[in-house]
Amino acid sequence: MRLPAGQAASRAIGIRLPGRIAFMLVTLVLFFLSAGAIYVACEYFVNGVEWLGRRLNLGATAIGSVLAAFGTALPECAVTLMAVAFGNTPEQKSLGVGAAMGGPLVLATLAYAVVGLALLLNRKRLGRPSGQTQADHARLSRDQAVFFAVFALKVGLGLFAFAIKPWLGLAFLAAYVVYVWREIRDAETAPDEEELEPLKIRPSAGESSLGWPIFQTLLALIVIGLASHTFVSQLEAIGLAMGWSPHLTALLLSPVATELPEIMNALIWVRQGKERLALANISGAMMIQATIPSALGLMFTPWLFDGPLLVAGAITALAVAFLWMNFRRGAVGGRALVMVGGLYGIFAWAIAACF
Repeated sequence: MRLPAGQAASRAIGIRLPGRIAFMLVTLVLFFLSAGAIYVACEYFVNGVEWLGRRLNLGATAIGSVLAAFGTALPECAVTLMAVAFGNTPEQKSLGVGAAMGGPLVLATLAYAVVGLALLLNRKRLGRPSGQTQADHARLSRDQAVFFAVFALKVGLGLFAFAIKPWLGLAFLAAYVVYVWREIRDAETAPDEEELEPLKIRPSAGESSLGWPIFQTLLALIVIGLASHTFVSQLEAIGLAMGWSPHLTALLLSPVATELPEIMNALIWVRQGKERLALANISGAMMIQATIPSALGLMFTPWLFDGPLLVAGAITALAVAFLWMNFRRGAVGGRALVMVGGLYGIFAWAIAACF
């Protein structure tokens, strides 16, 4: 019989503690080690993707919303695909649907809150006493409006059952293709000419050819994927140890884990004073989560929502509406972004109390 990762590891290193304590101890160790590995790998990823964008002559917005977002979204899209396409039970397929709804919720609340908190904590070092963001607010406002339209359709389809629903998954895939085309078309004609940090795997080489940034970015993505898988497993083990059901764990905790790379990227970029990249990365990741996992869910599951999924949809819609109004005003501060994170706390309370 195959043992859970934490229990197998505890036996391997010979910890002489009662089984449950040993299991939790190793689970916590793996939890923090994998989180640290994700952060370090994201340092290499953001560095590599900036160099890759420069070599491809892409602007900062396209680097964040297309290159970085697609790269970090690959692990969770793969998780959703495995759950909905190859899951053997209805419970496994429902976990994939939960991930498809939980991802946008985490990005629209916690990810933006991390950006706001990082801005406030670094405002003196960045020379921004008010903690205001420096970004293309009009473009971010437009992205929120587009996301809201796609997300509303996604939730609406979860309320009804009809024969041609699986075919509508192709429309969501097409929507993401159109989004990427628009982002690249409307992007700046050239990336910012600010000095980039040297490529981390070749710090003394100066300007690098295209191959090295690609290699570093792909290597970082592999580490992010492996570490994220470990992190998700440990987080699920912690949730189950707390007595939570697998469905509740998948809806509340797993999306936080799978969106951790985007959150780490945002934290790193804000600390470097590049919140335009951070905000574009989150915005692009939200569009991926609204389209690709939704397409997979529509194609391989009945795509019918229960109470917790509808609550997740409602809270996400509230968060996006709040963000749209703030970006539309053209001036967004760190405090406003931190406030939107409180909606995730409301969601967690509602799910824990009512379901």
